[in-house]
Amino acid sequence: MLTLRKSQDRGHADHGWLKSMHSFSFADYYDPQHMGWGNLRVINEDRIAAGKGFGTHGHRDMEIISYVLSGSLAHKDTMGNSTAIPPGDVQRMSAGSGVQHSEFNHAGGETHFFQIWIEPSAKGIAPGYEQKTFSDAQKRGQLRLVASPDGAQDSVTIHADARLYAGLLDGAHSVSLALDAKRKCYVHLVRGEIEVNGQALKGGDAALIEAESALSLSQARDAEVLVFDLAP
Repeated sequence: MLTLRKSQDRGHADHGWLKSMHSFSFADYYDPQHMGWGNLRVINEDRIAAGKGFGTHGHRDMEIISYVLSGSLAHKDTMGNSTAIPPGDVQRMSAGSGVQHSEFNHAGGETHFFQIWIEPSAKGIAPGYEQKTFSDAQKRGQLRLVASPDGAQDSVTIHADARLYAGLLDGAHSVSLALDAKRKCYVHLVRGEIEVNGQALKGGDAALIEAESALSLSQARDAEVLVFDLAP
């Protein structure tokens, strides 16, 4: 079964320096019908103005992934990490027993990125950090595993029963992924157009999938897509 979630149906917040689209309930946006999907809790599409950002704040017991589309995101945390996250990089921060961090846009223009939260398999673990680069070539014409519980295929390691794939698809590109019908799948189309199991999606749309044994992506037009294989 596939349920389409249209881009315009997401929650929206405009703080001037920050413009955010919320796929699931977050902060002042509350929709009891969209509290998450499986163990996927947050997908925020954020745009941060130059010189602005999130001051130091804390997290606990959450696997947090940042996926930058344009600009650069400066990250600093109480684990001693101080890095820049450019487009193509995937950052994983395991909040575990508690961590504080800040995120700022020190680039010249707007920074556009996705902030993703996945519920961990165990609480109270030691906080951790990891960042890796995945080139466009690695994602073009296929679904590249970028986050997994076991670090498979040199993906970042998350402490959660979930796998995240990223793909760049266009024209004749057609890809499939075997699914466990007992699990859930979430497809977020970052940009472009694509068909997901025969259902047409446009940029910002998402497909919530359950009780299916396969995922098929086809009829792509300049598509960038994120695919989540999730615990029920």
